[in-house]
Amino acid sequence: MQNVLIIIHAPPYGSERCLSGLRLATALAGRDDPPAVKVFLMSDATVLGLPKQVDGATNGLQGMVETLVGYGVDIRLCRTCALARGLGELPLIPGLSIGTLAELAQATLDADKVVTF
Repeated sequence: MQNVLIIIHAPPYGSERCLSGLRLATALAGRDDPPAVKVFLMSDATVLGLPKQVDGATNGLQGMVETLVGYGVDIRLCRTCALARGLGELPLIPGLSIGTLAELAQATLDADKVVTF
């Protein structure tokens, strides 16, 4: 089985890079024979981990994240980035967790492919 790591560091709003990263992760995880997909949110992308944001879409970004969690995708927020934005003690979308740079480094070494947005 292939391991794919998707690193998203673009903000969830104002750019389509975050959306594109989530779409790719969903397309990969939703395959009949999916690779192991991990998503690591860095910089302003960590804001995506907060629940109940209104973005104007029917299912929205939170819905996409929840779909990925349902597929078993490991989604982590960079601890340093989350703390810098005051997110460390806030509730996250269920299934998401705070990760460390050491975990990202290991996921990078374990990955067959790394894609960044």
